[in-house]
Formats: sequence, structure tokens, C-alpha cells
Amino acid sequence: MFTHLVPDPDAAPVPAAQADAAQRFLGLLAAALSAGSFVKLLLTQAVPGEDAEDRPERLLVREVVLRGERQLSLLWRHATRDITKNHTPAEGLQLIGELLGTRFRNAHLLTHTAEVQLAYSRKGRPSLRVGKPSHPPAATLPAGDAGHDKAKQRPLELQRPFWEDLGVTHRVRDELQLVLAMSRKWKQINKFIEIFGAALQRAGLAEGGTVRVADFGSGKGYLTFAVHDWLRAQGLQPQVTGVELREDLVRLCNAAAQRHGLAGDAGLRFDAGDVRSYPPAPLDVMIALHACDTATDHAIHLGLRAGAAVILCSPCCHKQLRPQMRAPAALRPLLQHGIHLGQEAEMVTDSLRALLLEAMGYETQVFEFVALEHTSKNKMILAVRRGGADAASGADTRQQELLAQLAGVKRFYGLREQCLETLLRADGSLPAA
Repeated sequence: MFTHLVPDPDAAPVPAAQADAAQRFLGLLAAALSAGSFVKLLLTQAVPGEDAEDRPERLLVREVVLRGERQLSLLWRHATRDITKNHTPAEGLQLIGELLGTRFRNAHLLTHTAEVQLAYSRKGRPSLRVGKPSHPPAATLPAGDAGHDKAKQRPLELQRPFWEDLGVTHRVRDELQLVLAMSRKWKQINKFIEIFGAALQRAGLAEGGTVRVADFGSGKGYLTFAVHDWLRAQGLQPQVTGVELREDLVRLCNAAAQRHGLAGDAGLRFDAGDVRSYPPAPLDVMIALHACDTATDHAIHLGLRAGAAVILCSPCCHKQLRPQMRAPAALRPLLQHGIHLGQEAEMVTDSLRALLLEAMGYETQVFEFVALEHTSKNKMILAVRRGGADAASGADTRQQELLAQLAGVKRFYGLREQCLETLLRADGSLPAA
């Protein structure tokens, strides 16, 4: 709770007191920076102006260390984008002083010992409140450990030289650094590896030995290189293949693998091919991220034929079922809107895929891969094959129950055909309908 108030915001304006309030706030900020107790500063309530469309909504200030020098990192948050600029402490303090009351009406300073708020009324009358922090922050980081020089705990090593070939990093003064535009992609890659590692543990593939992986639609090879590198770091023997339609990307990835000694016996290669016609070979893990429409079904089918213990898919472009769907009477008011029908078709498609994987003896999850702010294609289907006595016990009865559920969903929506089901019935993996 705040305990100090200078001056009363409803009192008559006193220029000297106003100046004193702002100067005192800046003095407290400077003292916190000097003492190493600064946590963050947030400026809000942007003052209306002529540049309303481009006006930042808020400004977040944190302390970072860049190349051994402490700086203030100013994150300007706009409605549609964020802009980060770094300043020396002196430059940052001067800029913040210029913004108080002119660009932002509210400034909230948090330190390890105090919580300070400077607020301006619509008439420009400032008030300063100082109190103890309601939620004391964690202990101050030692010098040199703050901000950008404090490495986040990621399963992957950013300093691997192949990341530069793939455009994830670039050299700045002979040091590999993350390309700013790739920061969200880097987060996605690391999140995928976390999921991948947990799936390998569940499938019993992390005990040692060879792990055979195929990544369909590998594109520029981000995940393919990441999987190979992570497996090697775990002491496993990877045999990882990226399969991609675009031959120029296959050449690029193979060249990078050769250049860094990852090809050949090291177990990384890229093939030009289509999942619909790619010959299946024994696999432990099948990956297919953003395979369009029924290509996801063909990828799952290939993984099943190849005996994969883990199947990881991030579906895309759900087109097959939508033209077939007949909205049940109770849902017609909802599905009369095209966007809702499309979302329903996506949900039904991936639910049927999950049911079919369950019927084939896999434990299946459908979940959000990463937050929507990072990618709109954020759904993941993860299937891990059941093993041991549990897999055999009641398998036939369970399969019949699941296929009955699948048939019920198809009847409800008037669906005639789903690609993965058709493939599994055609090869005899499932009984004829």
C-alpha cells in the first residue's frame, strides 16, 4: 500500500511542487539504477496526439547488459507491433524525463525495496506515491547477468555454426547472435524439441542407441537440424532424414550438413520427395509439421506403416471435410457463418485423426503447440505407441469402440470419406467399413 503522497492531485497546481514531484521520481529511478535495485519501469496512459495511429500504447523499461555494458532497454508497445531501443543509463534517464507528463500520464517504478507511481491528471497535475512493493521481486541479479547476457534455458545451443547457414543467427563482431526477426521461430523450434524429448521418454527411445527420424515437409531444415543436434547432445545415435519437395532447399540443407560434418555417418541427410509417394522405411519417429490438407493423413499413414513409436503432426489447410459437412439442425445457426464452419471442419478433421491413431494402438493428444502470438498454425497432434501388456489387453474391443465413435461423428456431420481412414482400410490395417 502506498504511504506517501505529494501533492494532493485535487489541490491547486503549484509549479514548483509539480517540478519537484517529477524530479523526485527521476531521482528515485536514478538511485535504484545506481544501487542495483531497479526491476522495471512502466509508462502508460498515452497522451492523445495528432499521430494517434502510430502512438505507442505503453513503454516498458528494463535494465540489460550488452557487450558488458549496462543499458536501459525501452520496449515501445504499439497496437500492432513492438519496437525495442537500447540507451545508456544517462540517455535513458533524460528521455524518460522528457516523456513524463508529455507522452505518458502514468509512470510505475518497481524496485526491490519500493513501488513508486507518478500520475498526471488531465490538467497536468502530478502526484507521487511511494510505498513498499506488494509482491517483492526476486533477488537482484549479479552484475553481468542481467537482460540479454542472461542466457535463457533452452534445450538447443544457439552457437552451433549450422544455424548461421539457415539464417537463424548472424555474425556480429565475430560472435553468433540470434537474428531479431527469427526470435519467434527460435522459440517455436525449442518448444518443439521440448515436446519431442518428452515423447521419446514416454516411448522408451531415450535409453540409448539409434533413433530413426523422418521429417516430412522439412523446408529449410530448422527442425531437422534441431532434432539431429539434440539427439547427439543426449548421447544417442541419430539417423535423421528431412524430406522436402523443393529441390533448392534440399541442396541448401545437404550442403550445410556436409559443411559442418553432420552428413554421412553422422546421420543427417535431406531427400527430395513427396510424402504421398515416399517409400516407407523403418522409423522410430515421424514428423510432419504444416503438411497441407490430406498430406497430413498420408504422413500419419506412412508413420504407421513404418512402425513409428512417435508421430508428431501440426496439421494445416483442412479442406477435405468442409465441402462434405452437412450441418446438423441444432448447429445450423452456428455454422451458417463460413469462419465457424471452417473452424468446425478443422476440429472434426483432427479429432477423427486422433481417434484413428487411438484405434491403431497409440496414446494420442491434441494440444496447442505454441501461443497464437507466435504462429496461427499452433495445433499439435502427438501420438505415442502403447507398449507391453497394456497394448494387447482389450485391444480389439477398444478398437471397435473407437471405430464406432468415428462412425457416429461421420453420421452426425454427413461425412462420406476421411483420407486417413480410407488409407488404413485400403491396406488392411482396419477392417472394411
